[in-house]
Amino acid sequence: MRVLLQRVSQASVSIDGTVHGQIGPGFLLLVGAQDQDTSEQIDYLVRKISHLRVFEDDAGKMNLSINDVGGQILSVSQFTLYANTKKGNRPSFVGAGDPQHASQIYDEFNQKLAATGLTVATGVFGADMQVALVNDGPVTIWFDTDA
Repeated sequence: MRVLLQRVSQASVSIDGTVHGQIGPGFLLLVGAQDQDTSEQIDYLVRKISHLRVFEDDAGKMNLSINDVGGQILSVSQFTLYANTKKGNRPSFVGAGDPQHASQIYDEFNQKLAATGLTVATGVFGADMQVALVNDGPVTIWFDTDA
């Protein structure tokens, strides 16, 4: 699995001009899955993301987690995280998971994030979505369970 995390002051996802999910301060997660991704990898990412200390404490140090600050999550599926650009100018997406498996992984990931007590808004798997965000910091962190 791959997750690109951005700390945001606000974010939203729209489909056909209608806002489908939106959050205030927290994380925007762009989520990609492969065919070999498992529940164990989901558990690892949920634990890392829910405990990641990238919010500032009273001393201005990145020392607080999303739970500590009452933040929210906007999770958006994004198969293009598995783009391969080694050859030519048109990316290949053969590394992205089969849509049926990837959708199940994405749903399980969001359910497990919500089970930690976090508020989780989502996009719609496979939809043409427009994502708006205000990156806070900026803070952007890459997770890859294969690395």
